[in-house]
Amino acid sequence: MQLDKIKNVYFVGIGGIGMSALARYFNLQGAAVSGYDRTPTALTEQLQKEGIKIHFEDNIDLIDKAAELVIYTPAIPKHHAELNYIITNNYPLFKRAEVLGMLSRDKFTIAVSGSHGKTTVSGMITWILKNSGYDCTAFLGGICSNFNSNFVHGENDVMVAEADEYDRSFMRLFPNITVVTAVDSDHLEIYGTQAEVEKAFIEFANKTEIGGEIVIKAGLPIIPYLEQHTTKYALENTEADLFVSNYNITLSGSEVELNNGICYTLKYPGIHNIENSVAAVAVALHLEISHENIAESLNTFKGIHRRFELVTSTNKSVFIDDYAHHPEEIRMFLLSLRAIYKDKKITAIFQPHLFTRTRDLADGFASSLDIADEIILLPIYPAREEPIEGVTADTILSRIKNPKKSILNKEELLLNIQENEFEILCTIGAGDIDKLIKPIADIINAKS
Repeated sequence: MQLDKIKNVYFVGIGGIGMSALARYFNLQGAAVSGYDRTPTALTEQLQKEGIKIHFEDNIDLIDKAAELVIYTPAIPKHHAELNYIITNNYPLFKRAEVLGMLSRDKFTIAVSGSHGKTTVSGMITWILKNSGYDCTAFLGGICSNFNSNFVHGENDVMVAEADEYDRSFMRLFPNITVVTAVDSDHLEIYGTQAEVEKAFIEFANKTEIGGEIVIKAGLPIIPYLEQHTTKYALENTEADLFVSNYNITLSGSEVELNNGICYTLKYPGIHNIENSVAAVAVALHLEISHENIAESLNTFKGIHRRFELVTSTNKSVFIDDYAHHPEEIRMFLLSLRAIYKDKKITAIFQPHLFTRTRDLADGFASSLDIADEIILLPIYPAREEPIEGVTADTILSRIKNPKKSILNKEELLLNIQENEFEILCTIGAGDIDKLIKPIADIINAKS
């Protein structure tokens, strides 16, 4: 399929972060873009302002019948009327990952994979390439604050894309540079075992074009099985090719020095984001971007929406939001809060994402959340899943050792925040917890 010739594109699930990036791409190419999503969001509202037609009713009469390409997300249920109409009437139908793969086939592709860190590393690489004048087109899994978008248009044939392991989507890509940030257990409903997760990452990394580069976190167990040249990066592992020789975390940012002499101040908080920046530097060095351009770009990197995002700060409280939805992500996020806000009480509000992930990683979630001084859990956000008997937020709560723990619904949570004072308050999760950010911020600001 010649994607540059397509005049009408229809999306089923257009409001997803990956889907909307593709919608923006086709819209910029001059195609007539339209689509369905379940509920209006700030992102769908922005897409509509950009000229994309969106409806929120599962109604076959609202489908663009002239569509030459239909793109859907696996999150759409099988009983969805529009999707079934499209299948029955033989429209050219592809998953988001398949279309991203078609685009990557004809471009020099930098594919960023890993069970966490993908979005931040992708955003950092994209900002370095754009800010340095190297240029690229990018499909990001979050809203990068430097661009205020999850899609970035470039004039050359270089493409940055997140390589999502869910549903083995990353197998569709054709990477010239592959980044692997982590291979922790996740999506076990797809892979079954940790061994299968690692096997998939090995297979994906070995898709790297001959003569390409694999940038990988030092110490990952898949390294001995990789076929292309590797650059190993790390936070503090001195056996890596590129690592942090010195860093200092302050309230205003992280001062970072690498073993090759590059120095920068990363204003985007988090110990894990220092490590993410090393991965981005490794890619930039492979592309022969100068040390000066790399440092200046990281000095001005503003971060990713909902990744360690400072929502509001008053004379009484600091409120930070993060998308973390895996135990290791939560652990690094809370440890970073501890490093920055020493001796302050941390209250963590976590919304578990998916029944299967809660079931499979409950011990890890509990251990990570125990870093906080107080833990509040919301009910599980199901996303694409049906409930699993016996799997609830209490599956995690019962494993948390800290006695200052509770489960609240959204209304109870807002009342709790209204009635109590907090020093460091954080919301954590990948579900619809983001809809609580503004109400929580409004309450905190009103009490200051």
